[in-house]
Amino acid sequence: MADQSPVPFGPKDLRPNMVINRELSWLEFNQRVLEEAVSEDNPVFEKMKFLSIAGSNLDEFFMIRVASIWDQIDAGYEKCDCAGLTPKEQISAITRRVRVMMEQMYEILRRQILPELARNGIRILDSKSLSPDQARYLDDYFDTQVYPVLTPMAVDSRRPFPLILNRSLNLGLLLEEKGDDPVFATVQVPSGLSRVVRLPGGSGVDVILLEQVIARNIDKLFLGRKVLTCSPYRITRNADLSIDEEGAEDLLEEIEKSLKQRRWGAAIRLEIDHRADPRLVKVLEESLELEEGDAYPIHGPINLDFLQKNLYKLGGFDALKYPPYAPHRLKLSEDETLLSRIAKEDILLYHPYDSFEPVVRFVQEAARDPQVLAIKQTLYRVSGDSPIIAALVEAAESGKQVTALLELKARFDEENNIHWGRRLERAGAHVIYGMAGLKTHSKITLVVRAEEEGVRRYVHLATGNYNDVTANIYTDHGLFTANERIGDDASAFFNMLTGFTEPPRLKKLVSAPNELRKRFLYLIDREVQNALQGKRAEIFAKMNSLVDEGIIAALFRASMAGVKIRLIVRGICCLRPGLPEISENIQVKSIVGRYLEHSRIYYFHNDGRSEIYLSSADWMPRNLDRRVELMFPVEQEELFNRVYDVLKLQWKDNVKARVMTSDGGFKKPEPPEDAPRINAQETLMHWAHGHWGE
Repeated sequence: MADQSPVPFGPKDLRPNMVINRELSWLEFNQRVLEEAVSEDNPVFEKMKFLSIAGSNLDEFFMIRVASIWDQIDAGYEKCDCAGLTPKEQISAITRRVRVMMEQMYEILRRQILPELARNGIRILDSKSLSPDQARYLDDYFDTQVYPVLTPMAVDSRRPFPLILNRSLNLGLLLEEKGDDPVFATVQVPSGLSRVVRLPGGSGVDVILLEQVIARNIDKLFLGRKVLTCSPYRITRNADLSIDEEGAEDLLEEIEKSLKQRRWGAAIRLEIDHRADPRLVKVLEESLELEEGDAYPIHGPINLDFLQKNLYKLGGFDALKYPPYAPHRLKLSEDETLLSRIAKEDILLYHPYDSFEPVVRFVQEAARDPQVLAIKQTLYRVSGDSPIIAALVEAAESGKQVTALLELKARFDEENNIHWGRRLERAGAHVIYGMAGLKTHSKITLVVRAEEEGVRRYVHLATGNYNDVTANIYTDHGLFTANERIGDDASAFFNMLTGFTEPPRLKKLVSAPNELRKRFLYLIDREVQNALQGKRAEIFAKMNSLVDEGIIAALFRASMAGVKIRLIVRGICCLRPGLPEISENIQVKSIVGRYLEHSRIYYFHNDGRSEIYLSSADWMPRNLDRRVELMFPVEQEELFNRVYDVLKLQWKDNVKARVMTSDGGFKKPEPPEDAPRINAQETLMHWAHGHWGE
């Protein structure tokens, strides 16, 4: 239907000046994360955490996205992307942008965060700033705790260049060699020891980084040799798993092999102290076979993870963090179970404003209820000590039919999911490890219960993962329902996942990769038809990323027809808003704050018969074409209004929101001087305990 619109515009009509390269758009998202590291709204420990997150985000960006572009270059692929950039041009643009970003990150650390920490009694010292007592303590600490763990490795004709572990922190050295060029040596900073070493003395908290402790005592590792230079460095490797599923007889075994390879993929980035001897840099570049521009000089500690993993966890500094927030808890009467409440009415939760506890309780109740016959669940990312997995194990061991679809290809969670899959299998559960060629990214749980009237189905659907840890920091919606038509759909959906049935025609749910793209194009085009008929037409959507060219073209078509389009996109947005005659009816905002915006909400005005859908899917090709996803409607009026109120509130945010410009940049909103400050996330904390709380 969408392609038959009177407004003639489709994916083939997209031009490079209408879209933004996805990698450069992602870097602008990371810039918004970095802005939180200097925001006066954030206490210093939270600024420190945002700086650390920006750094770890870059790590993953290089390991996956930059690595995939290098793979294209190595394969001789020269085709331009939708923004008109070849792979080589993308690498060049990425390198320029990342260099600016990394310089800014370390300037923020040096000029703002470290001084503010010092004012609050926390000092990060170097070897030159130690008191005599601290120096003696460190020397003893090195001799007794650090030295036994270290393995110095030199390179010569008998000892080849060693394998350097992905993202490990190392010290690179040049050792004097009489009458010859210096010898290269390297020492890995042990990850099993705390990177932050607390020092005695001082009026507050004095710490030093482990690499400084080792560098201070480096001569003890090379007795009889003169150390000419010693500098910390780290490499980032290609960590994108390439698995031939058609040729893999055992996907589980194939992924286990690939996990080991991830540690030793091709090097794609070298971070090294900016004061490093150029000869040392050259040895590393040549030995790691790096391309020109892949070495990044660092003006500070390499790898800022320690800010979040170590310093943030220091005790006694709660005043330098966000005030604690206790989520709203669903209240049940004494004679009421969660299942009996769901039988009476749908329940909508919005985490982390609403507690995740009812989701865990849903599975636990089902596991212990003698009338429950079966539990079926899709699992993409779960926590390391998951109470949901524990409940599924309990249910299976008690004789219930338990089916878990564990996605082995959930990036960086593969190992965790393999572990839980085997635990479930030992308990007697049926475990399906994803579908060939597709990632199962949908979030659904089905509980089948025998009742007096017959078998009844209870369903939980969500926009986010069944992860009790990330549910405290990711914003996601979840819906409990006993709606018969959704229950029918849930059964048909699971039968498709576990058997060989054809993709079913669902009544209420919409699934990818079979129907979701077509449904979105239909819903967008319905607004186009209404606009062309002079009716009010509006699309209001919230998602993590907007990349798909087909959807972008449809939104451009809608804008040209007069449809009012508001988009809240947390991360990548390849669509350029505000282009005359193309996207002048499209506005885009992004919110980065205390919580990671993760829910996907899609609102269509439909000539006054408005519809709202929640989904596990973003508007990206992978979600619409290469993943198993679900979209579900919110139909009860009270719950519908609650979701729509969230959209309207977030659109009014003038504290954490940024407005996208047509050049791909983002700027702060410019409200009138007398306008009240609106921080949507803070407001939602209050709403959860009042506006929609019981």
